[in-house]
Amino acid sequence: MDNEQREILEVDFLFVGAGPASLAGALHLKSLTKEKFPDLSIAIIEKASEVGAHSLSGAVVDPISLNELFPNLSNEDFPFEHEVKKEYMYYLTKKSKLAVPFIPKPMSHHGCYIASIGKLTRWLEQKCEQAEIDIFAGFPGSEILYNENSVIGIRTGDQGIDKNGEKKPNFEPGVDIHAKVTFFGEGTRGSLTKQLINKFNLMDGKNPQNWAIGVKELWQLPEEKLPPGYVAHTLGEPLGHSLFGGGFMYSMKNNILDIGIVVGLDYKNPHVDPHHELQLLKSHPWIKNILEGAEILAYGSKTLPEGGIYSLPKLYVDGAMLIGDSAGFLNGQRLKGIHLAMKSGMLAAEAAQIALGANDYSEEQLMNYDTLFKESWAYKELYKVRNFHQGFEKGLIHGMANAGIGLFTGGRGFGVYNKLSSEHGHIHMEKPSTPFDKYDNIEYDGKYILDKLTDVYYSATSHDEDQVAHLHVNDPSICIDKCKEEYGNPCQNFCPANVYEIVDDGEERLQINFSNCVHCKTCDIMDPYQIIDWTTPQGGDGPSWKNM
Repeated sequence: MDNEQREILEVDFLFVGAGPASLAGALHLKSLTKEKFPDLSIAIIEKASEVGAHSLSGAVVDPISLNELFPNLSNEDFPFEHEVKKEYMYYLTKKSKLAVPFIPKPMSHHGCYIASIGKLTRWLEQKCEQAEIDIFAGFPGSEILYNENSVIGIRTGDQGIDKNGEKKPNFEPGVDIHAKVTFFGEGTRGSLTKQLINKFNLMDGKNPQNWAIGVKELWQLPEEKLPPGYVAHTLGEPLGHSLFGGGFMYSMKNNILDIGIVVGLDYKNPHVDPHHELQLLKSHPWIKNILEGAEILAYGSKTLPEGGIYSLPKLYVDGAMLIGDSAGFLNGQRLKGIHLAMKSGMLAAEAAQIALGANDYSEEQLMNYDTLFKESWAYKELYKVRNFHQGFEKGLIHGMANAGIGLFTGGRGFGVYNKLSSEHGHIHMEKPSTPFDKYDNIEYDGKYILDKLTDVYYSATSHDEDQVAHLHVNDPSICIDKCKEEYGNPCQNFCPANVYEIVDDGEERLQINFSNCVHCKTCDIMDPYQIIDWTTPQGGDGPSWKNM
């Protein structure tokens, strides 16, 4: 395929991924340059069939970045569901819930809004179209293009390649898109971003990124069981004290309930299954009562970069910058990242404007992005919570103590340390010493408590099965021999979509059901041997999320 004649598209600036970071960045760049450079061409490519189809968040959104991006609009003009009116935090036991009497101000959602990120990105798409920004949906970035060590753009994926790597009658080669600056906003664990970080050692001197996985469902409630603007977060059951994370519930318009759970991807026991943890959460009497008479609407999963400011990579190289979740802009303590992702895109746009004025797109010029970030409210916000996730490495009690002390010490780890170190989450995994029966009593009824395949159906994910699998296991023999013995093949557990199966059809082998994939990237992150590479499938494939 390398010898294919490819169309070359020249643009001034290119954003990879049509999430909040890229959409906000493109809009801000257009606004900054429209008077001096009215003919500037800005393009956004998106792997999903349409903008918003791969946008997933359990989101409560701080409107600060939207207010900056659209100073002439009010919060009522944005496509939010409800303003947060009632917020609660509960500690769950097996059968009851205990209300946390006081939510500290830095963890409060006062002044924030419940939102569907799918709706928000589609709304931002409309604003981009009005600004004459080109958006190409169904075009995944498959390869970074270089001129020596400078990024000059990307290549989109070929269409119409069968599972043997041969051209089908509908074959169309990908397009080479050249740009002065390429902004990588692919979301968490983006395949091109991962390559860029590794090629230029952008994590040198940084803490490894600490990841979590969020698994969520949308439910149609039969009546208004929860008031508009209701937000609840939970600790305790089912995760207990050893697993980082907790549950969440948000009430959306039209009596839709957003319910999910976040699980840190740094646990020890390889049997942990985030999907099953959500089903256990829904089995709690309090939540069972809320769901009575409800109908499942949608299911999805997404990984979250929880490492904080010390886990941000170097944000720029010659001809490229990293933005949004691709860089790790998320406040784990506030459980919010949309406003930070948008702000990162806007700051990168400001750096690009400076580079445009100087006609210089080198690393030395683009480092203005780092300067602008350190002068912004985004840096101040992240610096205050710089040690949040790291405090949970020894469990819930230690983590909550560290978070509490950090509120009074400007974010110092346990009130003493300016920087707590961390490790890659997957290296925490251990061979279990005792039998694991936590999920044995889950009663899958197909109505409220759902198995993985039933939930996958509600993700509306779709992949052409006659294509090369986008999930690559570099040494499958490890799965059958070493991994089975040491960890019991945890890919069957941490994947929320039943992609990985060990089957025995005369000989044991790993079967990859890639058509089930919901694009969360957990396998790429949590595999204990780091032999799984998540790459982009054929353009337009994957989940088709609505109101998520």
